[in-house]
Amino acid sequence: MNLLLSNDDGIDAPGLEALLAAAREFGNPVVVAPATPQSGVSHRVTWESRLLLEPRGEDHFAVHGTPADCARLGLLRVAPDTKWVLSGINDGGNLGADVYYSGTVAAVREAVLHGWPGIAFSHYRREGNEDLDWARATRWTVRVLNELLARPIERGLFYNVNFPHLAPGEAEPPIVFCPLDPHPLPLSYRHEENGEHYYNGHYHSRQRTVGADVDTCFSGDIAVTAIRLF
Repeated sequence: MNLLLSNDDGIDAPGLEALLAAAREFGNPVVVAPATPQSGVSHRVTWESRLLLEPRGEDHFAVHGTPADCARLGLLRVAPDTKWVLSGINDGGNLGADVYYSGTVAAVREAVLHGWPGIAFSHYRREGNEDLDWARATRWTVRVLNELLARPIERGLFYNVNFPHLAPGEAEPPIVFCPLDPHPLPLSYRHEENGEHYYNGHYHSRQRTVGADVDTCFSGDIAVTAIRLF
């Protein structure tokens, strides 16, 4: 089975390496990812300027563009025989309203618009400077892929997966299927006297609907949400 991998943290991100390690257990992965970090660009695509597709070793290609650009070029030029598109693993959660801003999710959403199924993976990060355990994230990705790749492909549907940030040695978290949380991110800006504004909404204290993806992930479980475009 041929798999197309992308992300929004850039082709050198450790989360992409973790996803690649998991994908190799299921088929033949090809990486088409942004040459530089593109977090938060949402579903922006390049219309008028050039797009450079740069080989970066065997089955690795860097696109000087956005995650949605990567999906387009990957499926059109690099790996049109792709079975599934996988994006991530993002360093940080993409929960609830985040899916509208996330380049990680946009890479999969672009693929689904063109008829390919996909899964977006993200890893929630608690406040503080604790490192994420990418080897553990690879194991969790394998578990999720075993579950999702066995399901029938549904046109217009993709999955958004968020891993919790657990302490070392904690028990393996269950996989929980849950809806997308409907609440927006906290609307808060710091205003400077010169007219500049800096977003300072507190991500970790955002509103949570019990049983939805934010609550599920923050509570220590793997949150899997099915999102239907049409």
